Amino acid sequence: MNYLDSLLFGLYPYLAGSVFLIGSLMRYDHGQYTWKTGSSQMLSSKNMRLASNLFHIGIITIFFGHLVGLLTPHWLYGPFISAGTKQVLAVVVGGIAGVMCLVGGAMLFYRRLTNPRVRASSSTMDTVIIGLLVLQVALGLLTILPTLGHLDGSKMLQFSGWAQSIVYFQGGAAAHLEGVSWIYKLHILVGLTIVLVFPFTRLVHVWSAPMGYVTRRYQIVRRRA
Repeated sequence: MNYLDSLLFGLYPYLAGSVFLIGSLMRYDHGQYTWKTGSSQMLSSKNMRLASNLFHIGIITIFFGHLVGLLTPHWLYGPFISAGTKQVLAVVVGGIAGVMCLVGGAMLFYRRLTNPRVRASSSTMDTVIIGLLVLQVALGLLTILPTLGHLDGSKMLQFSGWAQSIVYFQGGAAAHLEGVSWIYKLHILVGLTIVLVFPFTRLVHVWSAPMGYVTRRYQIVRRRA
C-alpha cells in the first residue's frame, strides 16, 4: 500500500464526509431559500416524467443497495446467504437499476444541455452534478465486467471491509483495496467526490424527504357547501 492509496481511500473519505455533514448543516442554517429541488418541469415537460422516474427509481435502488450491501457485516447474513450469492444478487439488481438510472440520467443531462429554457434557469452546479451522477452510474455498470470473473464473493468482502473500516473508524482502511482494479477505485473516488460537493448542489433536497406525510393527520382545507 502506497501513500497515494492511503490519502485517497483512507483520508479522503473522512474529508468528504466532514464536508458533507458540516456543509449540509451550514446551508440549512444560512441558506434555506436555496434548499429546493429546482424543478424545471414547468419549463419543459417533454419526456420529463419518463426520464425522472427512471432516474429516481434507479438511483434510490442503487443507494440503498450499496448502503445495505457494504455496511452489513458478513457474520450477520452469512448463515442465510453466501458472499458469492450476495454478489450475484448485487450484480443482477444493481445492473437493472443502473441501466434505468443511466438512461434516465442521460436524458435529463441531455435536456439540461440542449433545452434553451432549462439551460437558462440552470446553475453551473446543476449541470455538473447531473453529469457526475451519470458518470458514476456508467462507471458502476462497467465494474460489472471484471466482477463477473470473481463471483465467489471475494470482491464483495473486500469492498465491505473497506467501507466498514471507514464508517467504524478502524485503521488501515485502504489496505482492503490492495490489488483492486483501477475501474473500482475510480468508481469509489467519483462517489466520494459526489459526497464532497453534495451540500453545494440541489441534492440537499433529499434531506427533506416528506416521510411525515404518511402519518400526518388529515387537514381540512375548506368546508363542503
